[in-house]
Amino acid sequence: MSLRFASAVAASLMAAALFASPVVTQTAEAKSNCKNTGSFDRWLSGFKQDAAAAGISRQVIGAALGNVSFNPKIIKKDRTQIIFSDDWLTFSGKLISAGRLKTGASKLKSNARLFDSIKRQYGVPGEVITAFWALETDFGGFLGNDSTIRSLATLAYDCRRPEEFHEELLAALKLLQHGDLRLEEMKGAWAGEIGQLQFLPSYYEKHAVDFDGDGRRNMVKSTADALASAANYMKFLGWQKGQPWLQEVEVPNSLPWEQADVTIKHPRSQWAKWGVRLRGGRKLRADSLPASLILPMGRNGPAFLGYPNFDAYLTWNESLTYSLTAAYLGTRYAGAPKASPGRGTVEKMEYNDVRAVQSALVRRGYDVGGVDGTLGAKSRAAVRDMQLKLNMPADGYPSPEFLRRIR
Repeated sequence: MSLRFASAVAASLMAAALFASPVVTQTAEAKSNCKNTGSFDRWLSGFKQDAAAAGISRQVIGAALGNVSFNPKIIKKDRTQIIFSDDWLTFSGKLISAGRLKTGASKLKSNARLFDSIKRQYGVPGEVITAFWALETDFGGFLGNDSTIRSLATLAYDCRRPEEFHEELLAALKLLQHGDLRLEEMKGAWAGEIGQLQFLPSYYEKHAVDFDGDGRRNMVKSTADALASAANYMKFLGWQKGQPWLQEVEVPNSLPWEQADVTIKHPRSQWAKWGVRLRGGRKLRADSLPASLILPMGRNGPAFLGYPNFDAYLTWNESLTYSLTAAYLGTRYAGAPKASPGRGTVEKMEYNDVRAVQSALVRRGYDVGGVDGTLGAKSRAAVRDMQLKLNMPADGYPSPEFLRRIR
């Protein structure tokens, strides 16, 4: 699922995780550089036939697609994303403002009965949902102004990800046909996300709920529907009631750093044995609860334990940067302090530095998921493997020294 922040800056950030689809075999760079050659009108005619075959009525097809046109601005936005390239402290610092912390606390208080009802039904705490609500649309204050149908039609025609957006456009038409949304309500982020929690139409169709009981699943105008739908989706992703999701910790000077990754879990007792402690130096509970050690800026930066519930965040959005920010904000609403900058100096890597690292790794035969200036899962795995070969601490985070050595 891809979701969207509220502000202009945040909106561009969120597009990074759109459809990291394993079924597309083109490289990321090739997809970004593809050229459209066919007629949009001819494509649209064919899509209308597909929609009719999928059971969409003539009335809905005519109303939604009758005057739709190609929007080149959408393609430009899709092609020119430089996103998730900030280090985690910078990224989260931009998005977790004092205003969002204060407003979120107020929203939790004023909607306490609603959040209690949602938690009883889906098991997801209000703090978790409120963090998404804050980051996606500033608590419903900014949903986006782009025509959802026009954006999806443009991206479904476009050569970069036509299959994915073909299905999203069909899902949007189904929402209209079912009466969940009206055409004039379908405005949102430039990549087609809708409502206060910015669901893509296919996720809206599958996971939205009518929590206010008015007969419509309206995540645009109904706060109850929007928040409950987010909880329903998190439950679908495997959220475990009453379990933690993220906890800030401190790490020792020495650790098998190659074990610090969201894909690797050990019992909390093992992390305690390796010297991991809670923030402030308190002992970590030495039990069997599985956890991953997350070091978004390497061994000298902030450190967190991510529990099985954190996996739901990574399915909601595959970007570790975004997922960790959303989960951390949830802990702040639950009473956690501001994150520590870490235990040492972190040599920051700028966008072009990360691209240089990725290019050097590609020359050595690694799959880094595209030379895009973003430290995604594949890039971190490649860095970690190369660090082991160079006898460097294998924390998956590159440094200027690492770049010098692999060049």
